[in-house]
Amino acid sequence: MVKRLEGKVAIVTGAGRGIGRADALLLAAEGAAVVVNDMGVNPDGSGHESGPAEQVADEITSAGGRAVANYDNVAEFASGQRIVQQAIDTFGQLDILVNNAGILRDRMIFNMTEQEWDDVMAVHMKGHFNLLRAASPIFREQKSGRIVNTSSEAGIASGVAGQSNYAAAKEGIIGLTRGVARDLGKYGVTCNAIRPRAGTRLTVNPEMEEARKRRVAAGRTGGGEKGQPISEMDPSAVAALVVYLCTDEAANISGRDFYVASNHIGLFYLPFTADKEIFTTDPSWTLDSLAEVFQSTLGRGLVNVWGPKDEQ
Repeated sequence: MVKRLEGKVAIVTGAGRGIGRADALLLAAEGAAVVVNDMGVNPDGSGHESGPAEQVADEITSAGGRAVANYDNVAEFASGQRIVQQAIDTFGQLDILVNNAGILRDRMIFNMTEQEWDDVMAVHMKGHFNLLRAASPIFREQKSGRIVNTSSEAGIASGVAGQSNYAAAKEGIIGLTRGVARDLGKYGVTCNAIRPRAGTRLTVNPEMEEARKRRVAAGRTGGGEKGQPISEMDPSAVAALVVYLCTDEAANISGRDFYVASNHIGLFYLPFTADKEIFTTDPSWTLDSLAEVFQSTLGRGLVNVWGPKDEQ
């Protein structure tokens, strides 16, 4: 194996299981030293154990790599600095940040509590910010760095009901990614986001499987899905893209948004192009002028896929 990341140091949050674990293992296999962060909590954020982070760190060191476990809560601002400082104290530098930690607090919006909203925002949105805030001064000073943020399909058509908090946080991460790419680009730092689909504790459940079946029935599957149950999608299939985005070869890629699952990787162009646009010769649109043309232009072919279904 070519050691593309020999001499580099990486932080991976939520690295005790699933996608984060796969990312940490491949980063290490490519030569990077890894800070393996994981609180060892359940998908709903309850509980706390050191085992998952320790097991991944031990697996890396047993294979001849370098790793250290970390158990900090990414939702706490001070934790970001502690995790980054651990990388510096243990390995002398920091080159890569993979933000992956996440939880779920699923609830329909009309039943969702303020705490369920705040908890998800704290881990996903603020968790990403906390690590970015701590790592970015180092990256700016050394004029190099690679950042990969973890978003989701939850905010687009592939999401499931009861995840409006999660969807909002994950779409916020896309905006955060573009903003950070803009802020740090002149310093030689890249920042990209992925929307992974894989069998993890956050995705293997009846609701996600039903959503997959609906996509298959409607012909709205990605090329990597092809009707394959999510439970059979290996998290390690996501790691190749994550690690590639951390290499020197990916210096030209920043502010981008990728879908990745199984044998399929796709690039979203949501912020850069519009499939349809309409203009008026008047100074601005009025409600009447818009209503006259909307359904035959922008609205043509649009279907409310989440609307009431006719009972047969």
